[in-house]
Amino acid sequence: MSTLAAAQPAMRLVRPRRRIRPRRVVLYAFLTFMAVTWLFPLIWAIYAALRPYSDVLKNGYISLPSSLSVDNFFNAWDQGNFPQFYLNSLIVTVPAVIVTLLLASMVAFAVSRFSWRFNLVVLMLFTAGNLLPPQVIIVPLYRLYLFLPVPQPLSDNGILYDQFIGIILIHVAFQTGFCVFVLSNYMKTLSKELTEAALVDGAPVSRVWWSIIMPLCRPALAALATLEFTFIYNDFFWALMLMKSGDKRPITSALNNLQGQFFTDFNLLAAGALLAAIPTILVYVALQRHFIRGLTLGATKG
Repeated sequence: MSTLAAAQPAMRLVRPRRRIRPRRVVLYAFLTFMAVTWLFPLIWAIYAALRPYSDVLKNGYISLPSSLSVDNFFNAWDQGNFPQFYLNSLIVTVPAVIVTLLLASMVAFAVSRFSWRFNLVVLMLFTAGNLLPPQVIIVPLYRLYLFLPVPQPLSDNGILYDQFIGIILIHVAFQTGFCVFVLSNYMKTLSKELTEAALVDGAPVSRVWWSIIMPLCRPALAALATLEFTFIYNDFFWALMLMKSGDKRPITSALNNLQGQFFTDFNLLAAGALLAAIPTILVYVALQRHFIRGLTLGATKG
């Protein structure tokens, strides 16, 4: 009896196996397929960048490599003049992101924290700006950049064309609408009593915006900074249309310079693309915690 009594608790610890539902199998199969689909281009780019072109020419792109090396990365760095183009991209991207977030936060603060006559109209105008394709304004914008005078400290030729300030302004104009839309929705979730209490205590509106609202919007600002840095950093259209000097163009032009007129080494181009992606990866890693928090705002309550 004692042996049977000791075996009974052990038997109770054995839990029945859960039945595998077909719906869960389909879900995990779909998620696995999507993950592989998204990761495959990156893995293939790394694989191609590590293969010398002579090996590809001999065995074909779809084949096992006979050797792997990092020579393509060094060649792309030298031939593409990456340090210069990194600097050009940072000169455009960093000020554009900062100015965009500052202007968008001001507009979002005005339309979300105060009630006035044209509140909704202003928000709709900024939101509608996201729907405007940039290609439809390139002709009038090109003429404007050619003839609009600019003070000498901001432009060495007296106009916006072929200048960093011109590229910064067009990015600010096109990205502000999206940031206003996101920030205004986030600011509406903040308690209005914070603003009212600060105004009753005599704080000016600018102080309320900078010292109270902006610190509370840090997750949203970090998420937008990550996205905007990626959007502006990867731009090629505006730099191609509004700049004629090749040594002033951003990093995407360095990739274009790696392509020949009659021949293109795609292994070298893959290495250059991976090098060009490094700053965006570093920004995401630096703001990862705030970025994920900003994306999940409003997903749960309490």
